[in-house]
Amino acid sequence: MLKRLFRRTAGEPSEPEPIADRRIAARPPMRLRVSMIIHNPVLERKGGQKLNAAMGWHDPDDLARQYSADLRACSGGIADYEIVERIEADDYPAKIDGFRYDDASYLRCVRQRSGCHQPDAVDYHALLNTFDLFGKIERRVIDEIWLFGFPYAGYYESTMAGTGAIWCNSPPISHTEHITRRFIVMGFNYERDVGCMLENFGHRVESIMQHIYRNHSGERNLWARFIRYDRDAPGQAECGNVHFAPNSVADYDWGNARRVPSRADAWYAFPDLSAPPRSMECREWGGGDMRGHHLWWLDHLPRVAGETDDVSNNWWRYILNPDDL
Repeated sequence: MLKRLFRRTAGEPSEPEPIADRRIAARPPMRLRVSMIIHNPVLERKGGQKLNAAMGWHDPDDLARQYSADLRACSGGIADYEIVERIEADDYPAKIDGFRYDDASYLRCVRQRSGCHQPDAVDYHALLNTFDLFGKIERRVIDEIWLFGFPYAGYYESTMAGTGAIWCNSPPISHTEHITRRFIVMGFNYERDVGCMLENFGHRVESIMQHIYRNHSGERNLWARFIRYDRDAPGQAECGNVHFAPNSVADYDWGNARRVPSRADAWYAFPDLSAPPRSMECREWGGGDMRGHHLWWLDHLPRVAGETDDVSNNWWRYILNPDDL
């Protein structure tokens, strides 16, 4: 249980005590084969440095390792990502209208943070076809795609493709109905850290679970219960959502020290949600740290055997494998 990362301080109220994590041994791991595509141009006028190094941005390989480890930990070992293909491209991906930056135009854009090309959106078909990614999905060589790029690369945080693809924090990639498998393309910005990557993943979770519970109304909608937070449901907070912790009063307010009653602990005993509320504040989820909050939130997602109201008690099944939607 990731709660152990965020210990209480002396004198902090502790009644009632948190319930034990009653989840049986984690479900069997889901092995997910990833194609990792890194757009990281070499800047000849910067002594041949790669863009991320020249700008002092993160190493995409370090980010991928930490992201994989974080998801493995907060899923109880279920999310077993393996990068089976790593391609580093010395270019700028084409935009939807065919435009491509060169070194001079891109550096001007990123330094001024203005005058950047519009439309910003990347041409997903051109990008995925360049690396035969549609074919690799169909041949089951890979299950998911991670794109690593720079600010203004034009990626969605996540998007889905294939027959029956649904909204996944963005519209599905159009004209992919001929692809027989649904799959997800994650888009990461290596200017930012792994906390932002987990945010991208969290919004993927929100889209998918909202879809799963779309036909469950009232108290049958356990997803709606999971994401309750005190501002919108006073006295009834549970785990909140990606932007709102149980006690948040605004977007990204993960460092709020006010105490509210929350039933977040109950989700460690799912499908038994009878545990009483407990007073909580931001030290539960890292004291305002983005990564800390997202790990705490993801760790609460159900991951046990069985079904409740025709929905698997292992929500990670849907989040990781869109073919199960």
